[in-house]
Amino acid sequence: MVSRRLFLGGMLAGLAGGAWAGAPARSLIPLRRPDGFSLRALPSAEELVARADLGGQVGCVVADAHSGRVLEAVNPLRALPPASVVKALTTAYAFDHLGPGYRFRTRLIAAGRVTDGRLDGDLWLVGGGDPLLDTDTLNDLTHGMAEAGLREVTGRFRVAHEALPLIEAIDPDQPMQVGYNPAVSGLNLNFNRVHFEWRRGADGYDVTMQARSRSLRPPVSVSRMSVVDRNAPIYLYEATEEREEWSVARGALGENGARWLPVRRPHAYTADVFRVLARARGVVLDAPVFGGDPPEDGLVLAEHVAEPLEDVLRGMMRWSTNLTAEVAGMLATQAGGVRPAGLRQSAEEMSRWLQERHGLRRLSLVDHSGLGDEARISAREMVRALVGSGADGNLRRVMKQIPMRDDQGRPMEDHPVQVVAKTGTLYFVSALAGFVRAPSGRDLAFAIFCGDMDRRAALDPAEENRPPGARGYNRRAKALQQALIERWAAVHETV
Repeated sequence: MVSRRLFLGGMLAGLAGGAWAGAPARSLIPLRRPDGFSLRALPSAEELVARADLGGQVGCVVADAHSGRVLEAVNPLRALPPASVVKALTTAYAFDHLGPGYRFRTRLIAAGRVTDGRLDGDLWLVGGGDPLLDTDTLNDLTHGMAEAGLREVTGRFRVAHEALPLIEAIDPDQPMQVGYNPAVSGLNLNFNRVHFEWRRGADGYDVTMQARSRSLRPPVSVSRMSVVDRNAPIYLYEATEEREEWSVARGALGENGARWLPVRRPHAYTADVFRVLARARGVVLDAPVFGGDPPEDGLVLAEHVAEPLEDVLRGMMRWSTNLTAEVAGMLATQAGGVRPAGLRQSAEEMSRWLQERHGLRRLSLVDHSGLGDEARISAREMVRALVGSGADGNLRRVMKQIPMRDDQGRPMEDHPVQVVAKTGTLYFVSALAGFVRAPSGRDLAFAIFCGDMDRRAALDPAEENRPPGARGYNRRAKALQQALIERWAAVHETV
């Protein structure tokens, strides 16, 4: 017999329910189960998968979060793309190699003597990879510079950006103009995106490229946009020695609008914006010189210290920021003694660590964010990693709470089942992995991977618009995820 606290009546109807961004679809669980209701009346996991009618492949596993004993599985060894669920693995990796208390630091260093407001030497902007550095924070550094009394620099403006190797795009197969696929560097700004805005005027379009933040809108000169007459493609990009050149098809713009575009040379972008902000405080800097090691005995004029890594990664798990994942993963690899040439090599080091630490065998990772769809992992191996991270470990503490929802898609605040997890979504790929706390208090670890790789392979990699059928696939996949979680919380509520 099953506890009165849960009733799964009408659960299969949830497979037709609506979806919402990044979480399973709906819940009919709060109704009381009548006396005599048997577990045998509940649909099996196999039946739920079949009735979801996703096409492609589905693999799922649920296990006791403390012992690791597998309780149910469907295609547990089928390797599928994990999408952004990879960020959970990256988080565990970064916590192990860097520690939850690690802090990113960005410094402004004077290499020389400052006398009467004049620096006789070079001024260094030194990046530490901070993925959350924005224009407001950069302006705070110029404020610290002014507070230190600096008004003139006789030497060069030096920019140290090699804390991480430069990666011009996380996934080269993505459309060039999507802001979620930026570059990665040891000096990042505004998630390595520039704000492009257009307004139609009497003589054509007025366009701006700005490093926007909450309070500032400094212009950007190293990234430029031209409006041209052509039908396709909508956007074209070319890098020259001096700047990043964009062009956009005039007919695609409409009256007014704006969007974020990726930056491929974030160190140059950051230096450009810093010079504008410094000039506003009366300090004129020469064109930047990139690379090199800052002086160890230099005078620190200003420093920004980010929040602890645990807080940074909690935000990453909530918003699924790709840049944060790649920076954290690559810094973790370097902390382990390997200077990776690129994301794939760093991901291979993370895979090796997962094999050695948690005994994972069937996985192939290509980055730390899950943006690349060549990555593969099975639900069984994902659950093994979750169990290895600890039922009450650091990873679980930073995972996002996934609310169960009613048949109208509304969050149910007093729902007896508690879920924290990482979602992952690509076109025709949907993944969810994390922890469930049943009403009895029992902790479960689970992973659900869904992927129709034939339909995904047919996509045009240059197309930015949602392909036909993708919304319906995502809706049905998330409904299946919630139905499975409801089943597992009821069936495996007690040991």
